[in-house]
Amino acid sequence: MAAKRLVFAMLDTDGDGTVSRAEYAARAERVARATGRAPDDPLVVLARTAGERAWEAMDADGDGGMTFDEYAAWAGAEAFDTVCAPVLGALFDLADTDGDGALSLGEFTALRTALGNPAGNAEAAFAVLDADGDGRVVRDDYIASVRAHVIGAGSPMGEALYARPLAGNTA
Repeated sequence: MAAKRLVFAMLDTDGDGTVSRAEYAARAERVARATGRAPDDPLVVLARTAGERAWEAMDADGDGGMTFDEYAAWAGAEAFDTVCAPVLGALFDLADTDGDGALSLGEFTALRTALGNPAGNAEAAFAVLDADGDGRVVRDDYIASVRAHVIGAGSPMGEALYARPLAGNTA
């Protein structure tokens, strides 16, 4: 449940206790800006479309908002696999500015800070995912780690991303 609270807080950018359609849709726009992509870039359009599909599933009652209780009841392995993974994959692809199928530390940091994580935590989270030390995080490993965090299976990347920023590291 703690992981769900952290994710919900990241989605609820204005902190009013409800994630609105606009807050959720803004994720793709923030990643696009962070990576220098134009609004009409095909990858931005794809991420936006994936986000719209996800929102329709998340806002099951169609009232335009999602409370934590609604999110907690909805979020789980099946929802992640069918709804969230395509969105995260599209956002990952936006951040992969060189199109090599992996994120460098800079690309990873741009993605995670655009999604609301403290920049000071990105390096530690990246290091956990870059187990072979090649300076790259591949898409499947990234999505698997986010999935583990969201469903409460434990994710060292999630723990690093949501840790309090270290002294001197502010975002």
